Amino acid sequence: MSAEPWPEGVGKRILESVDSTNAEAARVAASLRGPEWILARRQTAGRGRRGRGWTDPAGNFAATLVMHPQEPPEHLALRSFVAALALQDALIAATGRPPGFALKWPNDVLLNGGKLAGILLETIPTPGALHLAVGIGVNLRHAPAPEPGAVAPVDLMSATGVALDPEDLLNLLAPAFARWEGRLQTYGFEPLRQAFLQRAARLGQRITARTVSETHDGTFDGIDARGALILTTARGRITVPAADVFFDENEARPCS
Repeated sequence: MSAEPWPEGVGKRILESVDSTNAEAARVAASLRGPEWILARRQTAGRGRRGRGWTDPAGNFAATLVMHPQEPPEHLALRSFVAALALQDALIAATGRPPGFALKWPNDVLLNGGKLAGILLETIPTPGALHLAVGIGVNLRHAPAPEPGAVAPVDLMSATGVALDPEDLLNLLAPAFARWEGRLQTYGFEPLRQAFLQRAARLGQRITARTVSETHDGTFDGIDARGALILTTARGRITVPAADVFFDENEARPCS
């Protein structure tokens, strides 16, 4: 396992313990002169999507990239695809095992069908600027208790036998993120959309997408030019910009 050089102009901050790397990002964003990765060896109050908690025992990976993208706010969500693609690249580089990893829309990385990692994007308003926190959590050594109806969590060491240090993963992740971010900036979202679909779990199979107010059952037919989920339902084809996705366990698992 050999990491590419650390990306030029990107900072690195290693903390022994913090409440949340995204919370730390919000505290320091206004003082930063450029993008910076914040890694915590222990996170005591991590959080996931929709305000849910994120269990993070010692030995797991918890990091946030603080960015200041110069683009309309509606484009910021595309960083979840940058992060997912980069994280899968980093994990493959660390383990040497491309089979088994897959991406679950919109922002989870799966290993052998179980949830290995999650990504949380949060905007950070500062005077005269809008920053973005890209939070990433990976179960390197410990998997949390499963939640009813959700994809069962897994950890990297139990599934692969690879004991990966969080800072070693960060040294692989940061260059991979910079590489995919460069593609987004140069070529737009389409190359990332195509790459995501090549790695997507359950493409062409039935899934359930739950928003705050609605539940949609249908066939996962892709993602559109804005990153929204495309579902073919009994009522026709729809797009879902944001939702929690659940799998039909009667369907085959292509990523196992």
